[in-house]
Amino acid sequence: MKAIPTAIPDVLIIEPKVFGDSRGFFFESFNKRAFRDATGVDADFVQNNHSRSAKGVLRGLHYQIEQPQGKLVRVVRGAVFDVAVDLRKSSATFGKWVGVELSESNNRQLWVPPGFAHGFLTLSDSADFLYKTTDYYAPEFERCIAWDEPALAIAWPLAGNTPQISVKDQTGFVLVNAEVFV
Repeated sequence: MKAIPTAIPDVLIIEPKVFGDSRGFFFESFNKRAFRDATGVDADFVQNNHSRSAKGVLRGLHYQIEQPQGKLVRVVRGAVFDVAVDLRKSSATFGKWVGVELSESNNRQLWVPPGFAHGFLTLSDSADFLYKTTDYYAPEFERCIAWDEPALAIAWPLAGNTPQISVKDQTGFVLVNAEVFV
């Protein structure tokens, strides 16, 4: 397993060692010791989530203001453009974002630490997206930043298309009005 830094040092791309031949492939998608050794992060994951989204679906930008979740995310079918936004007011990268393509072919994962909003856009006809989280889902603490927040200027690869977003995500806040982390 290899950890690759992004423009925000706490957000890491994780590349597993893949063993493949004409029969197919094998890789460890998670190994606590290898993850800790590669990243320096000693996370305890308590919940696994699985979502399926059609092409053009944009989910996010979600976070929990209390019980913040660290997320290790990956795609097992299809491809997405995955985004993490730093919402830690005391951070030098507050309000900055990183985006990475995650797909079934590149097997990459993204470590999104607590204190970040997270979202993704489905690039393929559909995508199955897996999340490991460090805390439990707590809907009473869930918050949403608008996916198209001008202050963030996220370069979503929309190719001129309008994304499909949920009613909940249509009510996301602009950054200046959002609850953020200290």
